[in-house]
Amino acid sequence: MQKILFVHNNFPAQFLPLCKALSGRDDIQMAAIGSPTARALPGVSLKKYMIPDGELAAAHPFARRFEAECRRAEQVLYSASNLKQQGFDPDLVVAHPGWGEMLPLRPLFPAARIVAYCEFYYRSEGQDVGFDAEFPNMGVDGHVRIHLKNAATLLALDDADAGLSPTLWQRSTYPAAFQSKIEVIHDGVDTETIRPSDDAALTLRSGKVLTKADEVVTFATRSHEPLRGFHCFLRALPAIMKARPKAQILIVGGSGTPYGLSPPEGHSWRSYFFREVEGKVDSSRIHFTDDLSREDFLKAFQISSAHIYFTYPFVLSWSLLEAMSAGCLVIGSDTTPLREIIDGSNGILVPFFDIEQLSQRVIEALANPRRFAGMRRAARETVVSRYDLETVCLPRLIDFYRIAAPGRAARPKRAAASRKR
Repeated sequence: MQKILFVHNNFPAQFLPLCKALSGRDDIQMAAIGSPTARALPGVSLKKYMIPDGELAAAHPFARRFEAECRRAEQVLYSASNLKQQGFDPDLVVAHPGWGEMLPLRPLFPAARIVAYCEFYYRSEGQDVGFDAEFPNMGVDGHVRIHLKNAATLLALDDADAGLSPTLWQRSTYPAAFQSKIEVIHDGVDTETIRPSDDAALTLRSGKVLTKADEVVTFATRSHEPLRGFHCFLRALPAIMKARPKAQILIVGGSGTPYGLSPPEGHSWRSYFFREVEGKVDSSRIHFTDDLSREDFLKAFQISSAHIYFTYPFVLSWSLLEAMSAGCLVIGSDTTPLREIIDGSNGILVPFFDIEQLSQRVIEALANPRRFAGMRRAARETVVSRYDLETVCLPRLIDFYRIAAPGRAARPKRAAASRKR
């Protein structure tokens, strides 16, 4: 029996596909530790820890994040100790280091193979911070705070046997000394479910139905923040909607906590930026859908005539690959995370701040849809060949994690005493 422990404050998060694939195997026992936002899965015993209350004001401003991470680590320690007392001593631990949850895992499970999910390493320059000159840069103290956000991650990487990043660019954000320790395997895309459909139709709350016969421009992010180019997208709408008087603008999401900067007090980023274009666009053709069901989210991609995906140099969204798998024509920002995926044959990249070029590319896509049919096919082929869940990513993940094939014994644990420090 191979025992696997997942640790993630928002479990199952990135570990969902692997957990689903292993669920039901009688040679695998799975447990997970997460915060109150974690969700239970069939076949996974979930323990939730409480996020401790406590005033952080007494801590130095530079140390407050690490103080909060240490308090969270203590709660994880209690949950993990309880699992161990119940006889669950994992062979494999898979955890996200970003909230301090990995800090107690090596001392508690010295013989386990521990893998850190390496999503992003913070830097005060060359990535998302300082990318957009429209927003004020921080002082030296802000740069120090950014640097210190990596403290728990660095400790976790030192403790871990290996790391895992979903993209080459995300691995490249980590210090060179650790990159050889980090494998690159994407979480995977269910290309069988997420595929083109000529019959897809999306019914909006207003009762309006959109199909592939309509000119539909889509934009989908967890929260409509500058980091994902929401301001650039909105600023392109007046020209797009003037040139294409039948175009329908479908804006999905927006209820999540923003990445990067918070909006000015009294505003969401949506309300703050929409003021710029209000009166310059036909608002009846702009549809904010907030969060859609998974089924309707997929339909939005399937009916899309042009899908806009912009991002600062930051974590790549799952939605980009899902849009490509659904056969979307992606018009994206020419930033480092996208260059790894889109090469000009399977999508279009435009400079992040070039509003005129973004507008023109969308107008061309709406005016000449047949010209881009090959690009849509190539987008899906890219995802199927490189990121398909069942045929590419899951087999690689299972091999990387050293999970035994059904009916075969797990690889033995290493001796704790042999571990080099």
